[in-house]
Amino acid sequence: MLQREKLPDYQLMERIQKGDMVSFNTLVSRYKNRLFNVLVRMLDSSEAAEDILQETFVRVHQHKMSFDFRYAVSTWVYTIALNLARNELRRRKRIQFLDIEDFSNRLKAPEEKVDNSSKLREIIDKAVTKLPQKYRQAFVLRDLDQLSYEEIAQILSVPLGTVKSRVNRARNMLRKMLKPNMEELYELSKGSIFTLGIL
Repeated sequence: MLQREKLPDYQLMERIQKGDMVSFNTLVSRYKNRLFNVLVRMLDSSEAAEDILQETFVRVHQHKMSFDFRYAVSTWVYTIALNLARNELRRRKRIQFLDIEDFSNRLKAPEEKVDNSSKLREIIDKAVTKLPQKYRQAFVLRDLDQLSYEEIAQILSVPLGTVKSRVNRARNMLRKMLKPNMEELYELSKGSIFTLGIL
């Protein structure tokens, strides 16, 4: 029996192009949690992130035949998602305010244990939402989603040097914002799986 979970992305995509819905569902399962976490940080709203996530996979399915196998499937999927997120932010045309009440619920992954890493994540995510959009995108993709600089450059359609510059600028901005909490952050980061370039 074929175990689609073990197939590389490009083989799943080949099957998807032939109309294999099980392979499509496997691809969705592979990326939905990571994408949701990126989108929720970009949009400051779990509802908006969920909507964009669904629309992303609708587009992936609709445009499956136009996928270019010279590129990574992950890059293509992220590009679609971030373009939709940018469109949503443009549509809003207003400053996003963080809803403190809803904060920990939105950013906590379902399987995440409530420990130092989730407290650390909460403090850092609160600061991340205050970054300008272009720096927030680069930082989230690099330090939180741990994509390579090369992948991010492809997803954002900017030169590699620009990505590195934006990530460094974002880290510096975060260091300044988090300076009053730095002692607490160091304590929380001890033994935590959630570590970043800003600590």
